[in-house]
Amino acid sequence: MLLPLDFPDKQAALIGAFCSRFAIGFLIPLVRLPVPPVAAGALVGLLISLPDAVITKSYGPIIATGILGGAVIGWASGRFSR
Repeated sequence: MLLPLDFPDKQAALIGAFCSRFAIGFLIPLVRLPVPPVAAGALVGLLISLPDAVITKSYGPIIATGILGGAVIGWASGRFSR
């Protein structure tokens, strides 16, 4: 989602975005909340995506992909773990 945006240091921005998305995928299977796995994944995706959205001021696409990706990973971790 950051590729079309202009940044003074685009390489650092892309590395930061990769780290954020990697954290979403890494943390969701480890989180145990008293909600369904899809909701927990969406919440973790939202919380990790918020700093990127605030910094870039591109709220919609970044938060939407974080929530959607988090929900999918939450579903997968709930379905295939245990």
